[in-house]
Amino acid sequence: MTTTTRPSQSTTGSDFAVLSRRITDAGLMRRRPAYYVVRLSIVTLMFVGGWAAFFALGSSWWQMITAVFLAVTFAQVALVAHDLAHRQVFRTRRPSAVAGMLAGNLGIAMSYGWWMDKHTRHHNNPNHDDLDPDVAPEVLVWTTDSAVGRRGLKGFITRHQAALFFPLLTLLAVSLKVSSVKALRDGTVKQRRAESALLILHAVGYLGALVLVLSPLQAVAFLLLHQALFGVYLGMTFAPNHKGMPHPTGTEDYLRKQVLTSRNVRGNRLVDAALGGLNYQIEHHLFPGMPTPNLRKAQPIVQAYCAEIGVAYVQTGLVTSYRQALRHLHEVGAPARAEHARR
Repeated sequence: MTTTTRPSQSTTGSDFAVLSRRITDAGLMRRRPAYYVVRLSIVTLMFVGGWAAFFALGSSWWQMITAVFLAVTFAQVALVAHDLAHRQVFRTRRPSAVAGMLAGNLGIAMSYGWWMDKHTRHHNNPNHDDLDPDVAPEVLVWTTDSAVGRRGLKGFITRHQAALFFPLLTLLAVSLKVSSVKALRDGTVKQRRAESALLILHAVGYLGALVLVLSPLQAVAFLLLHQALFGVYLGMTFAPNHKGMPHPTGTEDYLRKQVLTSRNVRGNRLVDAALGGLNYQIEHHLFPGMPTPNLRKAQPIVQAYCAEIGVAYVQTGLVTSYRQALRHLHEVGAPARAEHARR
């Protein structure tokens, strides 16, 4: 399964067909090999350089700076894996899958196959209560119906989930690893042996480096800081995209389903780099195979067309996007707080 969803005209409606022609005529679906050579080279140098600095520095509390740098690097590797899954880098499946497993499984200990399947289902039905795994009620809930009837720790988290959102992101990296192992154990990943071997290799190399180079206390501190910041950064790249946006009924056409559930984040090229281009979430969801650097160029075309056909196009600043997501989390938790107060 791949995330390069290419809806046909019969399933997308005439509005998307018109927009698609405009995007194609502008040349924005063309490959950008030079961009990805530079981007992948920079991320690879960050990864190799970060670990080289780790071994050169040795047993020192200055390694906490290395942990911060590698947390940023791991998130950038994850964003590269995202582009690989959408076949923005390579045209065909095999090189995309090989590079994706090297980046995901070996690089950051996340099953590429598991994540790609999950992300595909998200792209097909963003924010759909029953079909989008990203809004399924787990630790956090995204609909008021899911907030009712929760007890114990889950109930406490639901009542205070807006305040706990960023602290909980510190556990995201661990959650990705647990979910990856479960998927491999359940046999739901196609390349099970290869992915398992790469995950084990990552674990042996990562933990071995910490044990051999650092003191026991330094190793624990490095592990906790690195994984926590990696989770926070990665979560912050995805949080502004759909949280707090409408939940579709399933009757919308392709264009409206993708646009109305997504939120863009305004910013300069630094924001583009930090968020891996996911700040152009509307354009990315409409054209998931579009190379990341072309999303900025597609944005005014898509926004103008949405205004032309009367479809709401939401775009905010970065801080405002987090505020809207947190406000939604707080509102969703209201029934749980009311239920708790009645007991």
